[in-house]
Amino acid sequence: MRSSVKHQETIDYFLKIVWQTVANRYNQLVTEFGITQSIGYLLINIDDVEGTTVSHAAALLGLKSTSLSRMLNQLEKNGLIYRESNKGDKRSVKIYLTELGKEKRQLAKDVVKQFNNYLNAHISEADKQYLTDMLKKINQLTVNYKP
Repeated sequence: MRSSVKHQETIDYFLKIVWQTVANRYNQLVTEFGITQSIGYLLINIDDVEGTTVSHAAALLGLKSTSLSRMLNQLEKNGLIYRESNKGDKRSVKIYLTELGKEKRQLAKDVVKQFNNYLNAHISEADKQYLTDMLKKINQLTVNYKP
């Protein structure tokens, strides 16, 4: 094994750069709707009936609940969500979409669908399956990694 590895040769470099490119493209596409990629992802993942707990939303976005607070305050101020105490656990708060939030969610879903249709038109089913399998494998190896 070589003593020094260039960052451009590491798997994690490519994972990061590809995700950053995708996120930047999504941000360009949804900015006209007054949202960001992160907000769109959150809106898409809020359950219509049951709502979504703040802790679950934080986990979806890879944030601590406290870090999510500023985003939720802004979404509430803009009329996209509202919060209620969880009926089963008063310490827990659930997020629900307003009608405007549901409209923005649909716009975000449409952007995701169009982008994925574009990718599917340019990536074979076999390549897509291989990529998905490899990403799942990398994820599991990362979870299992103990230096």
